[in-house]
Amino acid sequence: MELNLNHVDYLQVGVTSQKIMKLLPTVGRKATQKVAVADHDGVVTCFGMKKGEAVPVFKSLPGQKISRLELGGALGTPQEKIFVCSGSEVRGYTKKGKQFLTFEANLTESINAMHVSGADLFVCASYIYNHYCDCKDQDYYLSGDKINDVLCLPVETVGRIVPILACQDRVLRVLQGSNLLYDVEVSGPPTVLELHNRDGGKDGEEVLYGTADGKLGLVRITQSGAITSWELDNEKKKGGVLCVDTFDIVGDGVKDILVGRDDGTVEVYGLDSSNEPTLRFENVLSESVTSIQGGCVGKEMYDEVLTTTYTGWVSGLTTEPQQMVAGPGDEIKMSRETQGKVAALRAELEQLQLKVLQGREKYQQSSQSSTAVSAVPVFSINDKFTLCQDDASYSLTLEVQTAIDNLLLQSDVPIDLLDVDKNSAVVSFSECDSESNGNFLLATYRCQANTTRLELKVRSIEGQYGTLQAYVTPRLQPKTCQVRQYQIKPLSLHQRIHTIDQKRPMNTLRLMGQFSFAEIHSWVVFCLPEVPEKTPAGESVTFYFQNTFLGTQLEATYCKGDANFKSDNISTISILKDVLAKEATKRKINLNISYGKLTNILSSPIIDMK
Repeated sequence: MELNLNHVDYLQVGVTSQKIMKLLPTVGRKATQKVAVADHDGVVTCFGMKKGEAVPVFKSLPGQKISRLELGGALGTPQEKIFVCSGSEVRGYTKKGKQFLTFEANLTESINAMHVSGADLFVCASYIYNHYCDCKDQDYYLSGDKINDVLCLPVETVGRIVPILACQDRVLRVLQGSNLLYDVEVSGPPTVLELHNRDGGKDGEEVLYGTADGKLGLVRITQSGAITSWELDNEKKKGGVLCVDTFDIVGDGVKDILVGRDDGTVEVYGLDSSNEPTLRFENVLSESVTSIQGGCVGKEMYDEVLTTTYTGWVSGLTTEPQQMVAGPGDEIKMSRETQGKVAALRAELEQLQLKVLQGREKYQQSSQSSTAVSAVPVFSINDKFTLCQDDASYSLTLEVQTAIDNLLLQSDVPIDLLDVDKNSAVVSFSECDSESNGNFLLATYRCQANTTRLELKVRSIEGQYGTLQAYVTPRLQPKTCQVRQYQIKPLSLHQRIHTIDQKRPMNTLRLMGQFSFAEIHSWVVFCLPEVPEKTPAGESVTFYFQNTFLGTQLEATYCKGDANFKSDNISTISILKDVLAKEATKRKINLNISYGKLTNILSSPIIDMK
């Protein structure tokens, strides 16, 4: 069935985070729904549409940045209470805007993920998971890597509390109380979790997940283990998945899967007779999609896909036709309505232009006075520096809330800039003298008008490490820029994997000395990407890696005073030896270094070279 959706903008709020917008439920299926959205200004906005205009229901006062918004309520009743988290605080609002809850979680870090189920509240900071019931502490769990999202299976269906954590180390962690029940390995770092069909399916056990490398999957979380139903590969190299929802936008009685990505792509997947997803609709926005919902907002009887973008635009892809064929009598009525809207927009535009002129004149006058203080404009940058497995390159994505004027890239380590089809900016290179000033790369990107998102690709050389700096200058007055730094690590092309081939012949490196577990872990973090900065719990840890360029593998096992590295690439072992020896020398730690070659990973003599 062909799906035609038309784009319409409703409202713009401040800069938004992931999963920051929800649609409030209604009594009738085809009645229009209210929209609740929160932003980095700390403002919660609830609005509805009336005669094509956004009419606010309530708007909270500004405050600390809001990182998540969820709906809740008593089990078995409409989930129409609005919960937001900012810092380590959780606040609750009724659908009319009355604040009924202020709960301080007393976490040392800000809450970045939240889920509400009846009287149960699940919150996560970077590595910490907490479960509260009626605002009383129940369970606690320390994750081995950063937590990106949290979800709980529907208690009314499964009959028990089953929290699920989406963690950066490519694992879904299923908990039971304060303990880990089991791990679910996925192919990429999971960024978002949602219940399939919004209720987990027939048994309440089906969970949709999206990954940072653009994959989408469905997994069943049972008491004994997980069963993967399907996983969609990112064959067209689209952006990472930021938000997922399920809604019957086609109207065939089967809920479709709505997906929003960080490159602005909005997708609608339908399920065929064998419950396999097929793409039915695709639309590309100019900025990343932070939230997505299916419902009825603009006009009764017309369903739509509602999205929120990074800069705060709340817009819809509606089934309502935007160009209607009308009779002679209707044509006059339609043209009058259109003329009224155009006149109102022109009047608003003139007022805005007048305010801008007045503001510029005021700034010029104040800047010329003897007591003038220059006010630097503040702007937000959403940046991401990730390793792409397919072409062994790093993708640098920069997104600014206003138009980008130019971007300067500077690197003190040799790197290559690769062509990106989506990038329309004009690049120019400057000559570098690496011996005198340490610069290996100086490149300037001049952006076209209204460019708010820029995507670059760079490829590094393993063994050479340093810093890549990006100087972002927006089209703002007075001119100002922000600097972002990205570390190019010694083994920068390595990526975390779950297991390695145990039959490969391996080269080995062993370090022994008076170093602590935290010290050797910090050295490994310095050498390899995708290693959590926090020292793992326990006395020892093992990580597996694969070189995305050559396909070689690496095993790192270390504890206090002893570290073992095994790889089928001698260059990897050599780089590790050099870098780790330098780090130990900086801390004045004596190392006993031995290395050799194994015929297989299980048994073989080690050649000591001390």
